[in-house]
Amino acid sequence: MTFNSNVDLLFRRSEHGVGDNMRMRKLLTAVGVPVLALALTGVGADFGAAIYAEYQLARHVRSAAGLQFDPWVAILGFPFIPQAMRHNYQELEIKAGGVEHPVVGKVTLEATMHDIGLNQASWLLRPDADLPVGELESRIIIDSRHIGGFIGIKDLTVEEPAKDANDATGGTTESGISGNTGLVFTGTPTRSGFDKLVSVTVDLSLTGPDQSTLVFTPTGVVTGPNTADQTVPDEQRAAVLSAFAAAMPGQRLPFGLKPTSEGARGSDIIIEGIAEEVTVRLNGFNQS
Repeated sequence: MTFNSNVDLLFRRSEHGVGDNMRMRKLLTAVGVPVLALALTGVGADFGAAIYAEYQLARHVRSAAGLQFDPWVAILGFPFIPQAMRHNYQELEIKAGGVEHPVVGKVTLEATMHDIGLNQASWLLRPDADLPVGELESRIIIDSRHIGGFIGIKDLTVEEPAKDANDATGGTTESGISGNTGLVFTGTPTRSGFDKLVSVTVDLSLTGPDQSTLVFTPTGVVTGPNTADQTVPDEQRAAVLSAFAAAMPGQRLPFGLKPTSEGARGSDIIIEGIAEEVTVRLNGFNQS
């Protein structure tokens, strides 16, 4: 008798516990679903507002900077709406590829802004408004095909200096640009009378009153791994090196920043400028 009574008591307690759990689940469901829906609605609204602001920014940059197409833009940081309400964006990026350039043909322009004040520009970044920027990074990028076309070596390829390519922690800037010495240019310098693929080390520098002329200074023929591994007779060496020498004017950075470094990233040549506490307008993105 005692055994059966205990079993009955345990069964009733189990039923009571299950009932409590079910009621708790129903309560959590009743409260949680609306909260989740509200959260998702808020995220969707924030995401939609960011997309709209980015679309407007791309249109404004295109018209103000005289581009033939909308650039890629991103307003970074989440959530977006509180940034807009504070009249300050944490970070935004602008990138435009295939921009017409009177000297090179086509270049890529990039700008990264940090701590952008919106008091004059509004959250939609009016193109005619001043933008105070805490830190501005500005880049002009020229690929090896257009460099080769400019210097007269159609099959030109560009590589970072070996010491930079092999060391991920040193020899490059924060944005991944190599040093400006010992870049490896490989191509066929036919105008020098040498019709074989050859690799040459090249140093980069900037000259001119506004440092907008990019100078290529060849320093020697290089052989071995990751090169054409082609020697050049002594009597032809000077002519071969001179085929890789050039001065490329008109390399003005977006927003007129003064260059702070030049080098390679992958097969591209990049000139970069970094400045703090500057005020810009969107029409300064394209300086060509």
